[in-house]
Amino acid sequence: MEGMYPLGVIAASILAFLLLLGIHGRWGKGRKATGKRDSGAVAAGFGGPDVIVVGAGVIGSALAYALGKDGRCVHVIERDLAEPDTIVGEALQPRGCLNLFELGLEDCVDEIDAQRVLGYVLYKNGRLAKLSISLEKYHVDVAVRCFHHGRFIQRLREKAASLSSVQLKQGTVTSLIKEDGIVKGVVYKTKSGKESKAFAPLTVVCDGCFSNLRHTLCSSKVDVPSYFVGLLLEDFQLPFPNYVHFILEDPSVVLFYSISSTETRCLVDVPGQKVPSIANGEMENYLKTIVAPQVPTELRDAFVAAIDKGNIRTMPCKSMPADAHLTPGVLLMGDAFNMRHPLTGGGMTVGLSDVIVLRDLLRPLHDLHDAAALCKYLESFYILWKPVASTMNMLADAFYKLFGASPDEARKEIGQAYFDCLSLGGRFSSDSTALIGGLNASPLHLVIHFLVAVTHGVGHLLLPIPSVRGLRGSARLISAAAGIVLPLMKAEGVRQTFFPATFPAYYRAPPAQLKQ
Repeated sequence: MEGMYPLGVIAASILAFLLLLGIHGRWGKGRKATGKRDSGAVAAGFGGPDVIVVGAGVIGSALAYALGKDGRCVHVIERDLAEPDTIVGEALQPRGCLNLFELGLEDCVDEIDAQRVLGYVLYKNGRLAKLSISLEKYHVDVAVRCFHHGRFIQRLREKAASLSSVQLKQGTVTSLIKEDGIVKGVVYKTKSGKESKAFAPLTVVCDGCFSNLRHTLCSSKVDVPSYFVGLLLEDFQLPFPNYVHFILEDPSVVLFYSISSTETRCLVDVPGQKVPSIANGEMENYLKTIVAPQVPTELRDAFVAAIDKGNIRTMPCKSMPADAHLTPGVLLMGDAFNMRHPLTGGGMTVGLSDVIVLRDLLRPLHDLHDAAALCKYLESFYILWKPVASTMNMLADAFYKLFGASPDEARKEIGQAYFDCLSLGGRFSSDSTALIGGLNASPLHLVIHFLVAVTHGVGHLLLPIPSVRGLRGSARLISAAAGIVLPLMKAEGVRQTFFPATFPAYYRAPPAQLKQ
């Protein structure tokens, strides 16, 4: 009996080994059948990341963080992960600040010397109007935030990369991978020039105003009505600290705002699709002879000193209505999808609002590999994002048409009437700042607000006693106003902007609410 004990141990060991081998074989087969992360599945376009984000700017980084927090695996591909150096994207409106709080990114404006701005000062024809933003009802620290764009971008990237589910890669996306009309991923080149592919059930293209993928996904025409010419004023105190200064003169609108505790950005809007040459001195001459005399005396010396210092930079002011083709597996966002004139600084605010809409929209959809369901949800995005984006788009473009260079005298009269209304203060002034800041994103309120300014101008022409000349001038004013508003409404889509609830897709997910 004792001699049989070792044989029993050996037999039991062999049986246990065979049992474990069988279990492992069945588990391995099941893993190959159902696993989402094996290499074969990735190559076929299944598994791997849940979402590919093209571009790690403000929108791409914020989106990656938002989806990563929701448990999605996100791969971000950015052409250059070094800190950007640009003269635009330096002002985040109050709604944008609220969006940062909503996304958990409010600390990204900390430790970058961002400046808190409380309103706007407008100069026109020797007069000024000081407009303060009403922020008392918001329980968080909301204001306009001005900063170095690159510093803000890097903070957002750091925040996104802090999540284990988010991976940032440096590479240039050259094309989309399509199979049977469905986008499965992207082709990109690494920094070394090696071509690679990445697959995911959803690709979000948000690679900015210079997007090289836009033309395959939408048919909108990019308009360049003007250029921003940027200067940097150092160790200069604005006449009204913590306010953005607008000089509304013809032919160039000029902006001044602090981007750090020691630096003030100046942007000069130069109309047309071609700007004077910087290299041969034409730009310096234009700024000194045409623009400088229009700048208020308290700003002029610092303005001329910045010109003499050099480092003059330019940036095209692009405008493009949103007109995307609904393509399964891919979504356009940010400036790659929709642009408005940057005069009112609404681009980042619109983009962050879009991030919240998309995050909330995708939350009920647990399996992004269901192409049909995903396509329906993406259709909903193009409806849900409209009211906020369209309001800020129409406001920015209308504001530029009112105060930018124009040979149309009636348009100038409307601009003057609008400025006169702002100078009165009160409700019209507070409504205007709420619209510019995105705190009131109702397209209907915007149209009513504009009509009030036109009515003010008409009343000025007809009072105290109507005359033939006054009636003609009023008709000209109303015609010019219609020539501004109606094309903007048509470009945005009247039904999508003003009546989004008439679309069945509107009810697929609740629109993001602006929290107070």
